[in-house]
Amino acid sequence: MKTVIYNIGTLAGILPAGVEKLDGKEMGHVECLEDAYVVIEDGVIAGFGRMDTARNCSDAIYIDAKGGYVMPCFCDSHTHIVYAGCRDGEFRDKIAGLSYEEIAARGGGILNSADLLHATSEDELYRQSMERVNEIMAMGTGAVEIKSGYGLTTEDELKMLRVIRRIKETAPITVKANFLGAHAVGRAYKGRQKEYVALICDEMLPKVASEGLADFVDVFCDKGFFTIEETDRILTEAARYGIRPKIHANELEVSGGVQVGVKHGALSVDHLEKTTDAEMEALRGSGTMPTMLPGCSFFLGLPYGRAKDYIEAGLPVALASDYNPGSSPSGNMRFVMALGCIRMRLTPEQSFNACTINSAYAMGISDILGSITVGKKGNLIITKPLPSLAFIPYSHQTPIIEKVLLNGNPLL
Repeated sequence: MKTVIYNIGTLAGILPAGVEKLDGKEMGHVECLEDAYVVIEDGVIAGFGRMDTARNCSDAIYIDAKGGYVMPCFCDSHTHIVYAGCRDGEFRDKIAGLSYEEIAARGGGILNSADLLHATSEDELYRQSMERVNEIMAMGTGAVEIKSGYGLTTEDELKMLRVIRRIKETAPITVKANFLGAHAVGRAYKGRQKEYVALICDEMLPKVASEGLADFVDVFCDKGFFTIEETDRILTEAARYGIRPKIHANELEVSGGVQVGVKHGALSVDHLEKTTDAEMEALRGSGTMPTMLPGCSFFLGLPYGRAKDYIEAGLPVALASDYNPGSSPSGNMRFVMALGCIRMRLTPEQSFNACTINSAYAMGISDILGSITVGKKGNLIITKPLPSLAFIPYSHQTPIIEKVLLNGNPLL
């Protein structure tokens, strides 16, 4: 099947084949082509060029872009969208002034989500999660990483990962699964954290690996959660099964999580609301993508990650939504791009690249997604005519999306 998108005002996000990510100054440029067309064949980009070089394809489906932008779909490399119910009660606690740590210390937060998930059937969990998947696809997200971590028992973690696998199999969006058994200590192990870590290593990981349920393994290495030593043990065990790590680090304090992640070859280290120059030095030349989550900073009132400093130091940066019920209840990657500009002082080009090619790298899929490149999946956003790329984050609530294509097929 062949699809031709024509009358494109601006084709944005063009990269040559083989570019996995953009570092430092490279992030400040977005290659564009005016008055363009794109050909998608069998779900992948087969070619593109200027309209005056286009050839008629008698067997193609034609889509008129009507002078709008065409750009790669957003890639969201950090979400927790498989969860049950919501935590709107805690929203009142936040308004009253309780911090994330205080809510967690009272037995709320992640543990509340674990209680709700335990009481929810696998079919119902899938139904609720697919509502959120459909929501983010309609907003232009074409790839998503989904973490477990609201199970906190072996069976409930497996239930979450099976739901993620089912989403992979049934939704047109590209999905990566992340085993986050070390999100918090389950209620049954209160006061026995070492035993819970042993459960992760000796029971959860072998079962996850035997069923092939996870692309990655993650640990919340931060104040009040898991220590450097516990993180090191979990990642060492995961390596025995060939599961690559990603890390939650430095959300609540400078935890050492970045350094232990780099030690284990983590694909990304995520959050980084609290950071020092030592983290930047640890990441230099590592191949680990620093990923910042401005939606979490926005919702919790935390500092925003030092994305500008990372870029000026020659490092890459990715941005992701952290879509979850407690600290970032939104998967709108356009708003993430806007926060990158408004709160983190990134240029529109830097923020665009952080939400596309670099976030694709942060989930190991920049070879197939994240840019306009021949051979990559036809996961594209078609917008209304726009005055500039900067308009996308500048006017972040104005409806601009005309169509979203996943694997070359328009969403209904």
